[in-house]
Amino acid sequence: MTPSLNSIVSRLHVKQLRLLIALEERGSLLGAAKQLALTQPGASKALHEIETTFGAPLFVRTNRGLAPNAVGHCVIRYARLIHTDLAHLREEIVGIMRGYGGRVSVGVIMGAVPLLTDAITAVSERQPEMSVEIVEETSASLLGLIDAGRLDLAICRTSVSQTPYLYDSVLVKEETLAVIANVAHPLAKRKRVMLKDVAQHRWVVYRANMPMRILLEREFHDAGLRFPAHLLETTSAFATLNLLQKNPSLVALVSVDVARFCTAHGVVRTLPVTLASRSEPYEMVTRRDAPLAPGVRLLMQAIVEAGSAAA
Repeated sequence: MTPSLNSIVSRLHVKQLRLLIALEERGSLLGAAKQLALTQPGASKALHEIETTFGAPLFVRTNRGLAPNAVGHCVIRYARLIHTDLAHLREEIVGIMRGYGGRVSVGVIMGAVPLLTDAITAVSERQPEMSVEIVEETSASLLGLIDAGRLDLAICRTSVSQTPYLYDSVLVKEETLAVIANVAHPLAKRKRVMLKDVAQHRWVVYRANMPMRILLEREFHDAGLRFPAHLLETTSAFATLNLLQKNPSLVALVSVDVARFCTAHGVVRTLPVTLASRSEPYEMVTRRDAPLAPGVRLLMQAIVEAGSAAA
């Protein structure tokens, strides 16, 4: 029977997590003991205590030494996460003591990546020693990471949540959309392109029920056009651009900021398609009433300034 959470918390020690990581890396008790400056009997006793804590064996003996079993792989994965979080904790404490907040975890949806990178560039010039983790995902996923405490803030949309009151949010920028395609696309050299002209082409789009996808579906509906079939669905800007590069007949809907970046580098071309609908603005989101480290506040200020400059 698996012990209770309280039992695991009261019996598990950080040094035991280091032993689990070392056992996976070294593959033997002797190797792990040497890495952690322990005796082999001491390492063996510690492993027995860990397996007792979790109520299950974590390793199997092989000709090559110790190998984690399924439960062992699971425990080691979380041991690494906890170890990483403790490293981040130390980094942030050092930063706070120096007066700038050592580390910030920020999420961003695809269209707002240029806005965020502008803000991070500005912050890096002011505080070159501050570390920033960037997670690009959908709004729903980013809000989930904020709920779990894995992100300090995110540039996304709270409209996708059933509990938007759980967040503090500030509108930072309106989003304008553009249709992009390979520079060799059949419509790339036209001075005017109607939605019906691209209706027959295959689209790279966000998956259903996401704001950008809903907007595109509304555009087709209002124009009396059938929404394209056989879609390629992705939330990745990199995947979108690679698909457009590989197949010159594809088209995609992205933010104007992403389109400008890509066209500036000659990767794609923006098709002169006029869209009547407006997308939802970007929001800068944090957990409601959550304490914010100095580094988080610094980045938030830079995001607001970047949004104002781009308006």
